[in-house]
Amino acid sequence: MADIQTTEEYRQHLEEILPDLDANKDGFIDLHELKDALNQVGFKLAGYQVREMIDEFKSKQRTAHQGKLNLEEFETLCLDLKSKDVASTFKTVVSKKENLETLGGMSSSSSEGTTHSVRLEEQLAFSDWINSNLGHDKDLQHLLPIDSEGKRLYLSIKDGILLCKIINHSCPDTIDERAINKKNLTVYREFENLTLALVSSQAIGCNIVNIDAHDLAKGKPHLVLGLLWQIIRIGLFSHITLDSCPGLAGLLFDNERLEDLMKMSPEAILLRWVNHHLERAGIRRRCTNFQSDIVDSEIYSHLLKQIAGNDADVNLDALREADLQSRAEIMLQQAGKLNCRSFLTPQDVVNGVYKLNLAFVANLFNNHPGLDKPEQIEGLESIEETREEKTYRNWMNSMGVSPHVNWLYSDLADGLVIFQLFDVIKPGIVNWSRVHKRFTPLRKFMEKLENCNYAVDLGKQLKFSLVGIAGQDLNDGNATLTLALIWQLMRAYTLSILSRLANTGNPIIEKEIVQWVNNRLAEAGKQSQLRNFNDHAIADGKIVIDLIDAIKEGSINYELVRTSGTQEDNLANAKYAISMARKIGARVYALPEDITEVKPKMVMTVFACMMALDYVPNMDSVDQNNHNNSTPVVATNNSN
Repeated sequence: MADIQTTEEYRQHLEEILPDLDANKDGFIDLHELKDALNQVGFKLAGYQVREMIDEFKSKQRTAHQGKLNLEEFETLCLDLKSKDVASTFKTVVSKKENLETLGGMSSSSSEGTTHSVRLEEQLAFSDWINSNLGHDKDLQHLLPIDSEGKRLYLSIKDGILLCKIINHSCPDTIDERAINKKNLTVYREFENLTLALVSSQAIGCNIVNIDAHDLAKGKPHLVLGLLWQIIRIGLFSHITLDSCPGLAGLLFDNERLEDLMKMSPEAILLRWVNHHLERAGIRRRCTNFQSDIVDSEIYSHLLKQIAGNDADVNLDALREADLQSRAEIMLQQAGKLNCRSFLTPQDVVNGVYKLNLAFVANLFNNHPGLDKPEQIEGLESIEETREEKTYRNWMNSMGVSPHVNWLYSDLADGLVIFQLFDVIKPGIVNWSRVHKRFTPLRKFMEKLENCNYAVDLGKQLKFSLVGIAGQDLNDGNATLTLALIWQLMRAYTLSILSRLANTGNPIIEKEIVQWVNNRLAEAGKQSQLRNFNDHAIADGKIVIDLIDAIKEGSINYELVRTSGTQEDNLANAKYAISMARKIGARVYALPEDITEVKPKMVMTVFACMMALDYVPNMDSVDQNNHNNSTPVVATNNSN
């Protein structure tokens, strides 16, 4: 176990041995298979210990898939097994690592047994990033700067204001500042801020499992760092697009098209960007990863020299230094000349810390891409991500699908993400023995097509309208037909939430949602009424605002609601409405423009998510199945 790290190599190690761990070959590890799986990775546990572990998973709502674990959840479990009561050998290995701090579990039931590793370099890096990027914010003067060791980071998160600001820095305008409680903070008002931040983080695509606002209020370090990394990563990667940087088209090889670039992950694009500049600098060496390849600072030194302007005085002095740590310090001084000394210490470079090196390179790209803007990019308009596509992508990623969805039409083409969504909507519907989870070189095209055909069959089982849609359309990335399926997946997911919560035995339909909205408004004495999800009265946001106040009386500050009916005022109302809905716990993925433009599909999801609150007013009391598949309450995994 000593050579397994909480890094990308460890994740790759798990992927390599997954076929041996997964006795049922269904893509998951059933909890009744857990003892054997742990035994295979070196944890020799007694039967009673495994049974207690399984009970803990069920009682603490820890799994996203009832009765089983996916790969990332199994990884998290392995990292948790450092307690001397269940894995003393593993704990000994971890305790020797200078960059890990072992912390006892923070709940009363876990404080004696469960421990988590907190990477101190992440604590330092994220604290420094927050100080640098948000230190000027007048609303944060009582919290910033965080101390040089980052120990106050977790306390600074407690009132929720900082977390909201971090989200808005990564994804501007996600949270309407008028919805943030900034004065007269009580424990309850701080909890509202944390709920707003957590539900908003879901809306931008964070994979949330295992944490609620109470956990963040307690400052659980491994959960705070896991959530912060996801938010910061999303912000860093949001600019690695053709829309933000048309010069990316210059990274295409002769036989490639723009679609090939869209299929690449942000990490892969950054690797190609680095190598592009190494080639332009006349350097033969190439970068294949942001771990072992960068520990000697040579690639970084040449990259910095190449992207710097002539007046930046960036040099290659680092390469004259034999000691790697001293060399890394000199290299980072050159990065400082470009105002890009972020995320890394010399030790992080030498240790090849994956997350922080990835963040360092992404920040370099965002500030100094050094790419020539082409005069014209043929076909760019047809492949730029639309608002609808982004909403669907964020929804999928927040569901914890694997792999991470970067571009809908390539990442869904093998059917695997679609199967995971079906399994969330109706657990057990997917016959995983029919699914090709790994593709053979000679038959991969046929295997992927067979997956897509099966995905269409499952949609028909759920009574989806799939006339004219075949597996080939999904496999080919047909935009119109793929979006038609995705919408029906999201609709089925939303309505399945209500059906499970209502527990009437009958599925909820749209007509019942409209009826519920009007009953709620009438009971609260509101004048607003909703005819249907195409009702133009929705455009000014007032129906949504009134409904929020009906659900949680007194939550709306009506002095902030604008009444002119202009497009600008309607949008302001819609922004306020979306943020306030999330503040009371509604898992809203829709955007303000969906309200002002009265997009009936997304409008329906807004009202459905608020209807769910009526069934589960106290989100912390939901059982496991509803917690992960139904409600807006929040959690995070500490994944890369």
